[in-house]
Amino acid sequence: MKKKRKIQTAVIGAVLIAGIAAAWIRGTSGDGVYGVTVIAGADGPTSVFAAGKVSGEAKQNGYISIPMKEAQKLLEEEGDYTILDVRRPDEFAGGHIPGAVNVPNEEIGDKEPEELPDKEQIIYVYCRSGNRSRQAAEKLAAMGYTGIVEIGGINDWTGETEQQSF
Repeated sequence: MKKKRKIQTAVIGAVLIAGIAAAWIRGTSGDGVYGVTVIAGADGPTSVFAAGKVSGEAKQNGYISIPMKEAQKLLEEEGDYTILDVRRPDEFAGGHIPGAVNVPNEEIGDKEPEELPDKEQIIYVYCRSGNRSRQAAEKLAAMGYTGIVEIGGINDWTGETEQQSF
């Protein structure tokens, strides 16, 4: 296990160094900085975003945002993550991404949610349209969660949904 972690760290380090070099070569612009974002999974880097810009806001707030379409690909490929639905319980009950846990955005404050015990876990955060998921992602990152990936709203989800049974 320790050897696997060392390999993962080396791969992530190499990718980050390559990204820094690419950013230096391309330079920066006034509206953002070129960069690399690595989403690490249980078996190493899941996805590397090196071509685009990392917005200053997302970078400063301690989380990344990716489109729902990209998130759906990652969810199919990986297995070691949590999907967090931050809508109201009645919205969640009406239909949610399979396997998601529900912690309404309004309930996320200064105390770590008991449904999210691992601050290093990859947590895909969504709501209905993307507004509450951005708010929740920012609050979780401020609490020290390091694997927050904001994926927008279920309105853009093209996969199956499940309803909560009582």
